[in-house]
Amino acid sequence: MATLRFSFGTMGSGKSTMALQIHHNLASRDLYGLLLTTLDREGAQVTSRLGVFAEAVEVLPDLDLYKLAVDHWPLHYLVCDEAQFYSAEQCDQLGRVVDDLGVDVFAFGLITDFRGRLFEGTQRLLEIADERVPMQVEARCWCGARATHNARVVNGEITYEGETVVVGDTGDHEQPLFGDLVRYELLCRAHYRAGELGQ
Repeated sequence: MATLRFSFGTMGSGKSTMALQIHHNLASRDLYGLLLTTLDREGAQVTSRLGVFAEAVEVLPDLDLYKLAVDHWPLHYLVCDEAQFYSAEQCDQLGRVVDDLGVDVFAFGLITDFRGRLFEGTQRLLEIADERVPMQVEARCWCGARATHNARVVNGEITYEGETVVVGDTGDHEQPLFGDLVRYELLCRAHYRAGELGQ
């Protein structure tokens, strides 16, 4: 019986790496499936910070995921990275792929945004998934405690307001010539609340 599995965690918890591994394992067994992503750092591919990557279908806001599955029939599975950015409607389409087509769906995403609130896609997947799986790799705050928050850092300062989706780099770079330098840093709840980035 097909299932909709949603695996979630913070940045650095291995979501994209696991998505790539599942896609590789199933494809190597002569199963046909699609790898999907949205707003990946590198565009229409799934990339892991370990350096592994694969081409993927880019999920744009108007893409009907059920129709995508039907158009690629016969299909055995979908692996969906960055699913927190999917709309609630797209998440429901994934449920329909499982129920009506008997296709396994493996979705991966962040649990909360930089404000500590559920993303739209995350909320809907938590509501409808057959399996909800927290990632087993625990990312750490600079203090060594378990990281619970993906803090948005703009020009060296933590911000708690702004647009929900702002893709930034997660590395350290020099100040850009134009605009703000946006990056994300993993913090424990205490240092997120205090706004402390450490050294």
